[in-house]
Amino acid sequence: MNIAFALVILIIFVALVFDYINGFHDAANSIATVVSTRVLSPGLAVIWAAVFNFVAFAVLGTRVAKTIGGDLVRIDLIAADLRLYVLLAGLLGAIIWNLITWYLGLPTSSSHALIGGYGGASIVAYGGFMGLLKPEGWIKTLIFIVASPLIGMLFGFLMMVLVYWLFHRSSAARVDKLFRRGQLLSAAAYSLGHGGNDAQKTMGIITAVLVAGGIVAGGPKGALPEIPLWVVLTAHAAIAAGTLSGGWRIVHTMGSKITKLKPVGGFCAETAGAITLFGATLAGIPVSTTHTITGAIVGVGATRRLSAVKWGVAGRIVWAWILTIPISAFIAGISFMIIKLIYQLSQ
Repeated sequence: MNIAFALVILIIFVALVFDYINGFHDAANSIATVVSTRVLSPGLAVIWAAVFNFVAFAVLGTRVAKTIGGDLVRIDLIAADLRLYVLLAGLLGAIIWNLITWYLGLPTSSSHALIGGYGGASIVAYGGFMGLLKPEGWIKTLIFIVASPLIGMLFGFLMMVLVYWLFHRSSAARVDKLFRRGQLLSAAAYSLGHGGNDAQKTMGIITAVLVAGGIVAGGPKGALPEIPLWVVLTAHAAIAAGTLSGGWRIVHTMGSKITKLKPVGGFCAETAGAITLFGATLAGIPVSTTHTITGAIVGVGATRRLSAVKWGVAGRIVWAWILTIPISAFIAGISFMIIKLIYQLSQ
């Protein structure tokens, strides 16, 4: 086994570790509402979410994977002997930031951590960003950092208003019973969207690793080829396994610290988030599942009264969102320099 092939295997392993960490870091996105409303126990909730995380590949395709792996960085412009180190450093930047925010209980975006890490390591390796970063991929990604929580918030608010209008004559007990059942469907739909959007990001990186390692042929100007089926299945299995591990610090923040939810509110938040994720995933836009469900929860809470939303907690989360791309890019840049130094010393 030559060194390049061994490095490819190592980076694929690290990518799957990232996917696993994404699963337990972002498990809260899929299960926080259904756990906080006590529709499912934490154990059953993670199993329910993990199943739909895994089957998402059959529904939502691989458009997001191609955006991540081929529409953000012209990796073909980076020296061939450094490309694998760039991908490894990008993953390390994302993993380290994810672990820091998981420990702090902050529901930040694994997606944007990966994007920031990949971009940061690439810029340091290339020595600049002009011509390296693809504007079309970055523009739609950066727009949806703002747009996805706002869309989730709008849909959450409108769905809650619609439900109030449709069921205003029903008893509280009847509404509670109905939406407890409905939350099983809404949680499944959200988990499908979560798995579909988030697992694809790892697929894109793994396929880029295969291209950089010369194992599969790349497209023109850094475009990604078709995603191999084994990559699709492995990425979904890893994120599902991570979800099964839970992410209880962030579940607590998402499920109770932002606003107090009842089953009807949980249903509306999850459905609003699922609609947003399905649209973005089918359009090939890598969005943050964390941002989306947080926006939806805020929208649901705001229908009661603005004071029902704990804006201090929401503000702390927003600051973590703002910092995710630059900090993960910085960590990845440092990681690349360390890896490159080790590589040079070993020569």
